[in-house]
Amino acid sequence: MLSLDGLEIIAVLVVMGLIVKVLEQFGLFEVVGEEDSVEDDFELSTVCHRPEGLDKLQEQTKFTKKELQVLYRGFKNECPSGVVNEETFKTIYSKFFPQGDSGAYAHFLFEAFDTNKNGSVSFEDFVFGLSIILRGTINDRLNWAFNLYDLNKDGCITKEEMMDIMKSIYDMMGKYTYPCMQDEAPREHVESFFQKMDRNNDGVVTIDEFIETCQKDENIMQSMQLFDNVI
Repeated sequence: MLSLDGLEIIAVLVVMGLIVKVLEQFGLFEVVGEEDSVEDDFELSTVCHRPEGLDKLQEQTKFTKKELQVLYRGFKNECPSGVVNEETFKTIYSKFFPQGDSGAYAHFLFEAFDTNKNGSVSFEDFVFGLSIILRGTINDRLNWAFNLYDLNKDGCITKEEMMDIMKSIYDMMGKYTYPCMQDEAPREHVESFFQKMDRNNDGVVTIDEFIETCQKDENIMQSMQLFDNVI
């Protein structure tokens, strides 16, 4: 069961746990043998979108060539066309929360990965996001999380945006909480979030406030470190 205490912290951390689930879904913990290579796959697979070469992606991310091979193999198995659209993305997440509704949260997460805003996530998009979440510095990860929750990308998080996020988390995980959530619970957690984060009480949370508060929260820092070197 998930305690409702501290759910505002989960709003910062839940994305990382879900990413690990996606990696497992893709079979990305499979060991690639020395003789295995997917470089030919990059050149020969018949897909709608071909990713950039391994060497270039290795330069642009914090993954090794072998890790990129494993990531690509799993991504291609799940997404033979070379890209994943939002409906497919939501379908993947729905498998982890069969008694809840993960659609809204999956939408927000998809938007964060779809950096080109073209309605699809390519292998490059996926890998760039994973590189930040799993291998980035604490500041990199916090910036990514802030961008996820800044729904209209105006540089600050409003109570309305955080309410949308909290409701999506409750929809996704609420049936596993203890005690059972009350209707007013999401709003209470939004208020708690803003009491912690909104240092100047102007009704919005800026990136500086967000990062400073998270860095001073021992629970958040310890939880983030759990995801170091996942793959």
